[in-house]
Amino acid sequence: MKNFLTTLLLFSAISGYAQTEKDIAPGKWVKMFNGKDLKGWDVKIKGHDLNDNVGNTFRVVNGELTVSYDQYKEFDEQYGHIFYKKPFSAYLIVVDYHFSGDQVKGGPGWAYRNSGIMLHGQPANTMGKDQDFPISLEQQLLGGNGKDPRTTGNLCTPGTNVVMNKKLITDHCISSTSKTYAGDQWVHAEALVIGDSILKHIAGTDTVIVYSKPQIGGGSVSNYDPKVKIDGKPLTEGSISLQSESHPVAFRKVELFDLSPYVHDPKKLARVIELLQKRKFNK
Repeated sequence: MKNFLTTLLLFSAISGYAQTEKDIAPGKWVKMFNGKDLKGWDVKIKGHDLNDNVGNTFRVVNGELTVSYDQYKEFDEQYGHIFYKKPFSAYLIVVDYHFSGDQVKGGPGWAYRNSGIMLHGQPANTMGKDQDFPISLEQQLLGGNGKDPRTTGNLCTPGTNVVMNKKLITDHCISSTSKTYAGDQWVHAEALVIGDSILKHIAGTDTVIVYSKPQIGGGSVSNYDPKVKIDGKPLTEGSISLQSESHPVAFRKVELFDLSPYVHDPKKLARVIELLQKRKFNK
């Protein structure tokens, strides 16, 4: 990972201006959520068949992709995910999210104001009917509880492991360095993913956790198909999904910049990433 970062920084320093702002113009972005409906997405909720959107959990309200529980009597461990149908390998994903209201009855304490972006995940159609989480890398999206420090952008690893500081990390969740975002405010989050070379979680404009070499392994996922969970297999691409974990949450933006056209040209890749990073500070 260090060598990869060094290479990117070196190329960024010498790349000049071959890539310009027009290369990251709005038309270059994939608007994963169109603000109108759930076209392009699949729903998988524990205990239910693919695309059984039980309780109308995932819906569009006032132009926002929402996770709602007003039709639930209680949560009953019905963990859900909404999957974008196209997989990706190298990209920057950008979301704006906020929590509101009360947690549904029966939701676990740890899931209070808790959602996530699942990266490099298994396809939705390979999940078992009673599987709780996709084998994936979770960028946790958390809200404060009004009392305690509660970082967002943490890493959780259902059925996966990663490398940090040249060490294989098998802990299920690793805290980020973000601040706490309390209340119902909108929070901006991003993830920069370059295959299995480097993955960064970003909260606001701050990089809050970095890791590499994601691979299948470990626990914290149940009722999966053993043919899918091939421990040790590198994760270089996969599905992207958003979670429903028992607390109402809304997303007003879910967009992605596909970096795969640049991965075989480090000079161009570095320049495009540089432009993407600058855009965050020039909003």
